[in-house]
Amino acid sequence: MQKKTLSDIAIQGKRVLMRVDFNVPLDEEKTITDDKRIVEALPSIKAVLENGGRLILMSHLGRPKGKPTPGLSLAPVAARLSRLLEIPVIMASDCIGTEVMQQVLAMQDGEVIMLENLRFHPEEEANDPHFARELASLGEIYVNDAFGTAHRAHASTEGITHYVQTAVAGYLIEKELRYLGKALHHPERPFIAILGGSKISGKIDVLENLFNKVDALLIGGAMIFTFFRAQGMATGKSLVEDNKLELALNLMEKAKEKNVRLLLPTDVVVAQEITAGANCQKVSAEAIPEGMIGADIGPETRERYRQEILNAQTVLWNGPMGIFEIDCFAEGTFAIAKAMAEATGSGATTIIGGGDSAAAVAKAGLSGEMTHISTGGGASLEFLEGKKLPGIAALND
Repeated sequence: MQKKTLSDIAIQGKRVLMRVDFNVPLDEEKTITDDKRIVEALPSIKAVLENGGRLILMSHLGRPKGKPTPGLSLAPVAARLSRLLEIPVIMASDCIGTEVMQQVLAMQDGEVIMLENLRFHPEEEANDPHFARELASLGEIYVNDAFGTAHRAHASTEGITHYVQTAVAGYLIEKELRYLGKALHHPERPFIAILGGSKISGKIDVLENLFNKVDALLIGGAMIFTFFRAQGMATGKSLVEDNKLELALNLMEKAKEKNVRLLLPTDVVVAQEITAGANCQKVSAEAIPEGMIGADIGPETRERYRQEILNAQTVLWNGPMGIFEIDCFAEGTFAIAKAMAEATGSGATTIIGGGDSAAAVAKAGLSGEMTHISTGGGASLEFLEGKKLPGIAALND
């Protein structure tokens, strides 16, 4: 999508209303445990401040269910941002209303205000036009830099664009579109995608869209067992979607038609129960014992997938290979992360589609070794499905 960005507009002396994704994890004491999302937004924030804009930031945090919830105030975020920028960040008491408007109108160039949690108002998620118009009235320019919420048509992402003349993408969204868009539309080949996760049903649209784009698809996660069962193989007590067996066979057929190599594991890690102390065994994919649960890809598959990754020029990964939260079932996922880091070092473009894959790469300590890690799990998934993201579609072309 060819959208206008922050680089295309003048912001000196203007009130710039920016939607960011500051939905960060907090502990019991309301201390931020990971500020990656705040750090990711800094390039756009600094660009506005350094160019003499007056910055009004808005975000949601958690799920307050449409009413003010003290534990989900954005005040800790404002404090952390203030430290990162080394300037004061004014914390507003709400995101709309007379008092907020007065604070905004009193701003000077280079100042920044953080509005209170948008989801303290039910109108935000309902994309209420009156609420969207009230938010829009605070700024003269609207910037969306919240890729993580771009797949939702909310008041602050889609509704607001109907009431502002200038609505552009921030640098983070621009970066997401550049990497994800290039992978889907102009990839350097060979282009492979690695898909994991527990259910085929959650990845049907991604699979079908990727059949038209990739040279090979590497499958992991619990959805492999639905493919196995569909081919008449024993799957023990592994997770299988019995109502998706025909679909699995159709997908395999479609891959053949499109000349896409669909790779399934040849060996798996199994255990009697999914617990930290479980006794893990590696078995052939065709010999999963009765009563055993498959929970990761095996060593033979890891090596095979590694070779595929190292021979590719573009690699896209969405979804873990196993239950990586438990060490015994994490080796497959970490092996993919290591192979991708190796591929990046050899000049390949490696893209992580957010969510669990991003968490796994972070756990493996390899976040800095990837070309791009998407900040939006749900948004990147819908983008890979070929769907329109309302928060981006609404911006100026």
